[in-house]
Amino acid sequence: MIELKELQCAFNGRVILENVSLKIDSHISVLGANGSGKSTLAKAICDLVAFSGTVFIAGKKTQEYTLNERAKLLSYIPAKLEIHDPYISVEEFVLLGRFAHKKSLFDYSDKDKNITLQTLEFLNIVHLKENPVSSLSSGEQQLVLIAQALTQQSKIIIFDEPTANLDPHNAKIIAQHIKGLKEWHQIILITHDLHLACYVDSPVVFIKDKTAAFYEKEFFDDARLEELYGVAFESLAVKYV
Repeated sequence: MIELKELQCAFNGRVILENVSLKIDSHISVLGANGSGKSTLAKAICDLVAFSGTVFIAGKKTQEYTLNERAKLLSYIPAKLEIHDPYISVEEFVLLGRFAHKKSLFDYSDKDKNITLQTLEFLNIVHLKENPVSSLSSGEQQLVLIAQALTQQSKIIIFDEPTANLDPHNAKIIAQHIKGLKEWHQIILITHDLHLACYVDSPVVFIKDKTAAFYEKEFFDDARLEELYGVAFESLAVKYV
């Protein structure tokens, strides 16, 4: 579904990723130390940062898609919700996920509104639909971001550090949703949380020294983790059950 060829990203003269070539045909978790380039990789796939090299989605370069076409293929969920309208309600915000599907100059259809309500119900946040998004907790806002991505109905969903700002209770809720969504979407999980990646149980792309290595299985081995991270590990526990 996604192929990267000789991808390179640099900011202010500093190379973040160099000559990364990958084929991503199914779910993956992208791991690495802080600052290694995990989020940069995700944003390059979405064409949100400048890069050299080529990114293909479903056989076409990302730049060859219209914005609406790309939105139907790919959703990006950032680590933290940034609100520019302090009064927008949860329902209104989630409905924006249908923008790529609506006819130009027309209001959202009854189908769009029904999909929005069904998604809020699926994530158990329909009771928040009239609340301003700005009034929600971090965990609730993360669920709202997921809801908007689901109404977008894209085939691929990229989660960028989805539990970074959450307490253990809300992190568990988000982890369970991410794992469950693998049944209907291709999930790319960007995280530094080894417990979360272990629970989601996808093949791993590990970023180190500006490049990326792919691990189909048996990544969560104490010796391998110690080699990659440079610290000792002892029986990594899966805490989301």
